[in-house]
Amino acid sequence: MNIGPYSVEDYMHMVKSFHGNVAPGLIIGGFMVDLARKDFPQDLLYDAISETRTCLPDAIQLLTPCTIGNGWLRVMDFGRFALSLFDKYQGEGVRVFLDSKKVEDWPEIRDWFFKLKSKKEQDANRLRDQIIEAGPEILTARRIQVEGAFLGKKGKGAVGKCPVCNEAYPIKDGPSCLACQGGSPYGKDPRDDAREGKPGLKIVTTD
Repeated sequence: MNIGPYSVEDYMHMVKSFHGNVAPGLIIGGFMVDLARKDFPQDLLYDAISETRTCLPDAIQLLTPCTIGNGWLRVMDFGRFALSLFDKYQGEGVRVFLDSKKVEDWPEIRDWFFKLKSKKEQDANRLRDQIIEAGPEILTARRIQVEGAFLGKKGKGAVGKCPVCNEAYPIKDGPSCLACQGGSPYGKDPRDDAREGKPGLKIVTTD
């Protein structure tokens, strides 16, 4: 059995190198991508959607030209274990999902998918064997038509300098960059005030 042009073993080696471990979701994701691509002409330019941020984006990036970096892969985190490949310009494509009815026949996959067992309770080898044995049998594929608003690559548009941090940002994001609008994950570094010539403040306890 193959996943794309690779044997299952070769694919799992790729997964470990790219993802860090041979996650069950990435093995299933390989079969999902393979199933979605079966109906696509070799020369068709296509985009991809992953409906979860977990595992599936990496399977798509390993097995197709679609990556987050080149803009051909979009992650829409609906929390559903599903992906779609579709014609970049016409929107016609295939959506593949892990079918909750079909996994009922595979106890280890069912328990993993519905989180009926903790990771410690799972038999990792048996789970992997069941996934490989099941292959595409636990998947369902359906034809789809992607809406026009989701077709084509969206550019940044005009770029300006953020009045707060002085870094370049897309002007369409507002009067300042999204980070300076409160979206930054970073705490303020007190050394920034020193660099800008502002008096630093030291936090002390009431004791």
